[in-house]
Amino acid sequence: MTHADTPPSSPSRIPPSRTPLEAVVFDVGGVLLDWNPRYLYRTLLTDEDEVERFLAQVCTPEWNAAQDAGRTWAEGVAELTARFPEHGALIRAYDERWAEMVAGTLEETVAVLDTLRAAGVPTYALTNFSAEKWTVACEKWPFLADLDGAVVSGVERVSKPDPAIYRLLLDRHGLTADTTFYTDDVPVNVHAARSVGLRAEVFVDGETMRGQLKAAGLPV
Repeated sequence: MTHADTPPSSPSRIPPSRTPLEAVVFDVGGVLLDWNPRYLYRTLLTDEDEVERFLAQVCTPEWNAAQDAGRTWAEGVAELTARFPEHGALIRAYDERWAEMVAGTLEETVAVLDTLRAAGVPTYALTNFSAEKWTVACEKWPFLADLDGAVVSGVERVSKPDPAIYRLLLDRHGLTADTTFYTDDVPVNVHAARSVGLRAEVFVDGETMRGQLKAAGLPV
């Protein structure tokens, strides 16, 4: 899961004249789960400047992304602790207290997901997530395990925005790009999804997503 706070671009509506949608795919962090490492480190460090400095210089987005790409947490923690032994306890906390980085679910989006599932619309996840933490997340938030399928970067060892992970989603689940809606809070991931033909939109909030899907003819 990435932890850059990327401001969303302006939402756009899907033209209702296009081919009807048949499936909906969700990113997870920032779309279904309110995940941010600051939630944890604000309890461990004395002020906001210290939090930002630690996440920019020690437990960086690039370091975290290596776990999302398939590196084990044991390897990642060992590598970083060797470089910053004075921060060993704080580095271990990123792994051991990962669940405290999730403030909870984004309820409006989960409500959209529940509506889609109740209407029989297939729902999937496509997420940059470590394999180990995906197991933790599915245990803590069982609705993730109840999706019709999930493509997880840490399992597949390929991450967004690599077009290969979007093609894997389509091929594995027998989806057609033009009839599949995808939402993600990171614009570069949305652009990559569009490059392989997915009907992708930058995530703003659950109600905006509901409007986009309603405009496309789905029963939300």
